Amino acid sequence: MLSVIPNPPRIVLPIVGSDDLFPVRRVYCIGRNYAAHAREMGADPDREPPFFFMKPADALQVVPEDAVAEHPYPPRTANYHFEVELVAALGEGGADIPVEVAGRHVYGYAIGLDMTRRDLQDEAKKLARPWDLGKAADFSAPIGPLHRVEAVGGLASGAITLDVDGDRRQAGDLSDMIWSIPEQIALLSTYFTLAPGDLIFTGTPSGVGPVERGQTMLAQIAGLGTISLVVT
Repeated sequence: MLSVIPNPPRIVLPIVGSDDLFPVRRVYCIGRNYAAHAREMGADPDREPPFFFMKPADALQVVPEDAVAEHPYPPRTANYHFEVELVAALGEGGADIPVEVAGRHVYGYAIGLDMTRRDLQDEAKKLARPWDLGKAADFSAPIGPLHRVEAVGGLASGAITLDVDGDRRQAGDLSDMIWSIPEQIALLSTYFTLAPGDLIFTGTPSGVGPVERGQTMLAQIAGLGTISLVVT
């Protein structure tokens, strides 16, 4: 039996120190997972329970090491924002995963950006509509190569930053997360049966803001190096 249309390309991430590839299944994102960012978005981190949204896997833009990738400015927005995030890639799945063992499901980590058409997201919030048009644009999830847990450890702490044209815009520490990565995995697994190949964008520190065509973003997480993109 043949496909009636050409099969779409498989979404895979390169793995640092290996010729192997990591196939991606789903992309989950947690909202407002750093207290200072929750406050800058008008929320109360002490009362608000965690919530999640999703991006399509083909919204990933793989950014090679030691290169400046071209990142296209999306249509239908005049307020395009950056959000630097640690991405956890799952090597094991399951449902109702106990938080005590959830961390063992992580295969590796990468630097990611949750790029957002903020004007469309803000409009959706006002109208109580889904965030898809704001969050799921083409190329809205730039991501660097995957670093295996065996090489970098659990990454429960460490600096996470983003610069635009050399100016520091975001700065935080992974330890500032409201909900830890094991907690995120455990909670997600009560809503979905997770599987190997799933990615979790684990939240962003404060300082999110707009980026314009011609500007260069440099994202860095301790232990994972940097990724760099110029907006075109």
